[in-house]
Amino acid sequence: MTSDTSDRTARFGPIGIWSPALHHPAPGDAGSVAEAVAELDELGYGTIWLGGNPSVEEAAAVVGATRRITVATGILSIWQHEASAVAEQVAAVERAAPGRFVLGLGVSHDALAPRYARPYSTMVGYLDALDAAPEPVPAGSRVLAALGPKMLALASERAAGAHPYLVSPEHTAQARAALGPGALLAPEVGVVLDTDLDRARTTARTMLSFYLGLPNYTGNLLRLGFTEDDFTDGGSVRLLDALFALGDADTVRARVDAYRAAGADHVALQVLTHDPAGGLPRAEWRELAAVFSLPGAA
Repeated sequence: MTSDTSDRTARFGPIGIWSPALHHPAPGDAGSVAEAVAELDELGYGTIWLGGNPSVEEAAAVVGATRRITVATGILSIWQHEASAVAEQVAAVERAAPGRFVLGLGVSHDALAPRYARPYSTMVGYLDALDAAPEPVPAGSRVLAALGPKMLALASERAAGAHPYLVSPEHTAQARAALGPGALLAPEVGVVLDTDLDRARTTARTMLSFYLGLPNYTGNLLRLGFTEDDFTDGGSVRLLDALFALGDADTVRARVDAYRAAGADHVALQVLTHDPAGGLPRAEWRELAAVFSLPGAA
């Protein structure tokens, strides 16, 4: 599917926030999620990406707590949510808040999905089911978590575009070539706002170590030229510096510029902190809104 760049920018904005804490809040944060997403809306971010495996109903609550921002699942696992029910739920959100919800879909991972088998073919079948539903989910209102060339091509043909996770600017350039110029490319980028680079890399490793146990990610990184040695001890410095934006806010802005120069239409920022409780990083979200000159930033 192709779309005009201005349409994509208008719907998704240039910068979004990706957060699993808005889907699975830390103890004590559950009551402040509605307040936090309302603030993200007012700060001027373009899209809230609910990390993990959120349901459409959970995303609908975020839509209801905000005024104008796009809300997307990042991503909903096709193994755990039946397509017919998803289509019905998406239609309900669309009636309540036209144009404000995007269905992000992914095949997840063998280790996380007991039914995992033939992921590409299963995704094709899932999209067919969404198309055949009594109230279909339009291709322009769905994106795919795509890393490799086959899934990227599918994202271009059957969705608004791709939402890759844990990727470098080099992958972004390759993804843009695979998608063509007319599809959305919205990579997630991990951010650690910490000028102590050793500590920042430690924070990033805490997150990355989990993903280095999932072959879909390591296989993609091997295709990008990394080696098994880069996966030891939570990730080499070379790997960390390729996948994350580490440092002060200006450094983060420069890193995001590299993704945009490589072909990203929209960058979804996942802020990581060394807080073991994993709370909502609202101060960091405000700081980033200011450095990107978002319209609601002070």
